[in-house]
Amino acid sequence: MNKEASSDHPIHELIRKRWSPYGFDERLVPKQDIDALMEAARWAPSSYNEQPWSYLVATRDSGELFDRVLSCLVDANQAWAKAAPVLMLCCASLKFSRNDKPNAAATHDLGLAAGNICFEATARGLAVHQMIGIHPDKARELFEIPADVQPLTAMAIGYAADPDSLPEELKQRDLAPRQRKPLSEFVFSGKWGTPANEEA
Repeated sequence: MNKEASSDHPIHELIRKRWSPYGFDERLVPKQDIDALMEAARWAPSSYNEQPWSYLVATRDSGELFDRVLSCLVDANQAWAKAAPVLMLCCASLKFSRNDKPNAAATHDLGLAAGNICFEATARGLAVHQMIGIHPDKARELFEIPADVQPLTAMAIGYAADPDSLPEELKQRDLAPRQRKPLSEFVFSGKWGTPANEEA
């Protein structure tokens, strides 16, 4: 399905094409593609090159492991994410390994790595749906995640399903037009709230 962004300024086609479906096709994702997504994350920028991201990855054919990752999602996300061929829990190390001091950029850098994953996935014909709706404490318990590592988000990865194959609620979500705020609402200059293109 074509859901390219209608951008006000020219941007890379992979950014235009990236979107987050709720419906996923049953096809499995080849291991080499999953490895490539992780390699893309590996090369994301990070404060002091700390690379604070870690991922718990499960494929739908991995049985019990997939079920454990799925159980760490809130119920509303489990309902649709169970169809995805790949699920990941995304974690951020909250301290610098070099001096054990707090890393205030950790979650920011996890987001940068997520952006790389989305970009690489789109280039490979894959879709990524990111979720904040997880049970961090359950993830910590099930996967023995250290205290200074924060389970923060999850990703469902796979091939977007044909909307006509989906239950009506998911179909309507995936058919809904993509929308974004105009630049004037978040690009400021001079003072807060003054759109950059209106500066005297």
